[in-house]
This record gives sequence, C-alpha cells and structure tokens, in this order.
Amino acid sequence: MDPTTFDRERHVAFLEMMLECLPEDYESQEINRLTIAYFVISSLALLDALDRVNKDQLVSWVLSFQLHPRNDADLKNGQFYGFGGSAPASTFIGDEPASGNNCSHLASTYCALAILKVVGYSFANSNFELILVSMRELQLPDGSFMPTHTGAEADLRFIYCAVAICFMLNNWTGMDKLKAREYILKCQSYDGGFGLVPGAESHGGATYCAVAALHLMGYMETGIISKLSQTLVIDTPLLVEWSLQRQSVDGGFQGRANKPSDTCYAFWVGGVLKLLGGYHFCNKEALRSFLLSCQSKFGGFKKFPDIIYPDLYHSFYGFSALSLLQEPGLKPLQVELGIPDISGAGI
Repeated sequence: MDPTTFDRERHVAFLEMMLECLPEDYESQEINRLTIAYFVISSLALLDALDRVNKDQLVSWVLSFQLHPRNDADLKNGQFYGFGGSAPASTFIGDEPASGNNCSHLASTYCALAILKVVGYSFANSNFELILVSMRELQLPDGSFMPTHTGAEADLRFIYCAVAICFMLNNWTGMDKLKAREYILKCQSYDGGFGLVPGAESHGGATYCAVAALHLMGYMETGIISKLSQTLVIDTPLLVEWSLQRQSVDGGFQGRANKPSDTCYAFWVGGVLKLLGGYHFCNKEALRSFLLSCQSKFGGFKKFPDIIYPDLYHSFYGFSALSLLQEPGLKPLQVELGIPDISGAGI
C-alpha cells in the first residue's frame, strides 16, 4: 500500500467482510459482540458506506439484546435492564437466563444505542425508560458507576457510558449528575491528565472519558481554552499540556508517558484536544503520517506499524483519528459521543 494515501475502498471491503464473518480469533470476544458491531457499523458510517448495511435487519438484531423484566417484581431485584453483549439477554431457559454471565452491561448498552443512533433509528419507537430507572441503581455513593449489577469494578469508563446513555436518550433521570461530576474531578492527576480512579496514573482513555462526560453533561464548553477568563471546572491548561506531551517523535500519540505510540490514542488524546480547542497545537502532518503507516494491506488499521494484522478496535479509532484530521472520504465525528456526526444520527 502507498504509505501516503488513505485507501478508502480497501477499508470498506475489509469492513464488509467483517460484517459477514469474523476471523476465528474473535471467538473469545463473543460476550462483546455488540461492541464489535459498534466498531464495524460506526466505521462504515465514517466511510459513508452505510448503504452496505441492511438497517432494518440490524435494528431488529440490536433490539433483541435488551434484557426485559418478566414482571413488576423483577423491577425491584437490582437487575440492570440494558443490553447484553452477546446472545439475547431476554432468552430464558426455565426461570434462568440462557447465559448467566451475559448480564446487561453499561458498555454494551452504550454500543447498542450508538448503533441505533448511527443508522437513524427513532428512539420514540421504543420504551427505554427501564434502562434509566435500573441504571440509577448502578451509581455508587461516590458518584461512580458499576457497569452491571454485580461483581464489577467502578471507574471513569462507566461514568462515561452512563452519561452518554442519558445524553442519547435525552433524559438525565438515570443518574445523579452532580455526584458523577464530583467523582470525575477527583480523578484529575497532578500532571493534568485523568486516571481511571482517583489517585491513578493519567491515561489517554480515562482522560477522554472524563472530558467527554463533562461536555455531554454541560459542565464544559467546546474550545474552553479560548475562554480561560471563565471559571473552569478542571485545570485545563495543565490538561492541554499533558495531552500535547503525549504526541511522540514518530507523530503518533501514546496513552501514557514512556509508552509507544498507538493508533487508538490518536483519537482518545486527539479527541480531548479537539474538545478543549487545542487540536491545532499538535503536529497534524506527522500524526497523519503515523496513522497511514498503521494501515493494513488487508484493509483496516493495526495497533502499531510493525505488526501484520488489523483489528476492528484500532480500525475504528484509526478512522476516527483521521476524521479529526479532516481526511477526504471520511465523515466528521461528534467527538464527545464517539459516533459519526451524520444527519441520520438524530442528534
């Protein structure tokens, strides 16, 4: 492949193939099937190729993953009535779910709603009130969220998912916004970045979750660094400095200090800079060169330039990062929501 050219048609062909049949290496990711679908569908949307998808069939498939209570008593059992990641969560064998480990999950629910938004599905056609009612039970006293009703960690990733779910449903009854905000602010580190939990090392993904959540909740304006005379909820200048320091000599972005550049952080950290209004400070030419070096000859993107095979996670975030760079042939992003900003999204 020409390392200076974005090969759109090869990428579309790769995604069409992934839509029909995944390689066997994805078998271990069965529980994340909705997440994988989110990467494929959102990538096709970024490439303006959603015409390759049977939208009605896709919507029916996604909706089949939602868990529903069997009766009113179930509404008081602490279960989260969102979307599971794999086989339909509403399928029961006797009195038990068909897959006891496939509980509905905040990340899967975010992915499900994002897919539906991307293909233009009207949420007025469904009753998602149960998602919000049951999601509120996942918020802990410190403001953080567990992703499911039992046996899970709580950190910024799941605050972001909860915030994005409320934003997409245009209903904030599913969470206490002030408590979530307080938790996010406690996660900013001494160097300006955010850790997944208070006191943790700053990380590109966690920093995106913090900044994007604050934007979606209305606590931060886009391009905030141009308005530094206003009262800021976080230490923005330090955050911008930390984010810019993540661009390495090879042009790519690293997720943490002293780590190699990785395709996905061109979105996670680049998206933070975009939201803060500091994206123009990064070396865009060098970043584009790094990203194109991670294109696979099979289509899609790789984590690093020197590995062979692409994967769907890094493919989507490679497309997203190039969209931030306004690469021809790619749709723009709604950065804080992590989906293509297309007219059919209903946003």
